[in-house]
Amino acid sequence: MTATQAQVHPFDARADALLATLRHGGQYKHLQTLEGPMDAEVTVRGYGRCLCFCSNNYLGLANHPEVIEAGVRALRDYGAGTASVRFICGTFGPHETLEAAIADLVGAEAAYTFVSCWNANEAVFPTLCEPGDTIISDELNHASIIDAVRLASVIKKGVNKTVYKHNDLSALRHQLETTASQNAVNASHAAPGAGRPVTWVVTDGVFSMEGDIADLPAMRRLCDEYGAVLVVDDSHGTGVMGHTGRGTHEHQHMFAPHGKPGPHGRVDVFTGTLGKALGGAAGGYVAGPRRVIELLVQRGRPTLFSNALPVTVACSAAKAIEVLVREPQRVARLRDNTAYARRRIREAGFTVVESPTAICPIIVHDTAKAIAMSKRLLELGVFVIGFGYPVVPEGHARLRVQISAAHSHDQIDRLVDALRKL
Repeated sequence: MTATQAQVHPFDARADALLATLRHGGQYKHLQTLEGPMDAEVTVRGYGRCLCFCSNNYLGLANHPEVIEAGVRALRDYGAGTASVRFICGTFGPHETLEAAIADLVGAEAAYTFVSCWNANEAVFPTLCEPGDTIISDELNHASIIDAVRLASVIKKGVNKTVYKHNDLSALRHQLETTASQNAVNASHAAPGAGRPVTWVVTDGVFSMEGDIADLPAMRRLCDEYGAVLVVDDSHGTGVMGHTGRGTHEHQHMFAPHGKPGPHGRVDVFTGTLGKALGGAAGGYVAGPRRVIELLVQRGRPTLFSNALPVTVACSAAKAIEVLVREPQRVARLRDNTAYARRRIREAGFTVVESPTAICPIIVHDTAKAIAMSKRLLELGVFVIGFGYPVVPEGHARLRVQISAAHSHDQIDRLVDALRKL
């Protein structure tokens, strides 16, 4: 071994080898820098003006003048940040205003905000679960849900976790039956007066990589049959799904105000983001029964040990919700654009996953191919991201086209023209 080789730290060698493998396999990700606001068209460093079909700016509110002004005014009125966690001195009036608006939007009793939806999901299960509880999760749930479930089982020893096949209700029923049987056995050996374990079922409302949706009414019926709590992360559904954009539950006729059951029941707990349709900035939330929110305030580690959402973001997100409620035609325009895009992409000879959501995945299978296609599209002035492993399973790489209410049909036609050139 030479002196130079002896000086190489094992981590450096391991990291360099992995990065070299990614580069050689065409799977290395390059960060593209925007030099202007998020919109239907953006300025990409090194490429100039490009059509943007990879943003979560579903309603076109990230660059809305009222949303911008609300944030600017909040910066002047409240300063750059809270400099505190909520329970010390980090709660400002705009937090309360935003949380009331979120609760009203999704039809919950109360809501609470976090600096990201990742934080919100991390707060839910480690806070609300206790040893003996079981969390049943869809296999294609977002990474933040997966990590939150894992974290709960570490922090609260004895919390059980299990996974069911994606959107497979028979598989979910099997997991619920298995959990109920195990709980009955455990109860027969438990001390008198011991608390009963809780079963939690968690799913995305809209699955970000597939663009499909969970069957929430059917899941509600199963949860009612087995006494389980239904938790839905509707980050890609809020502002997008339903006649007025209230979410996947509205699309499936489950919306009702103030946490009351809709025609097909209700969702028990919502998590979601402010970083997509609701202004596109940052932040997340939990919405549900008031007792859930109180427990998160009292015991949630992301609540107790992380700064509050910046007031600028709280105010801009509240304004985005106001615009959504005031202008439901934005949601109608998004639906029209999405239907138009799917039809035109199919006409161009590509297979696009069918769904009512604004996510249009074009499956190409190979990760390197997806990344190469994405690069070529950018050279043609169209910004679409190719996704492969580990974001999606091996062999399921895709171009994920995301539609916005801000797009015109002409811009969608230009996307399709670029796809044809591939």
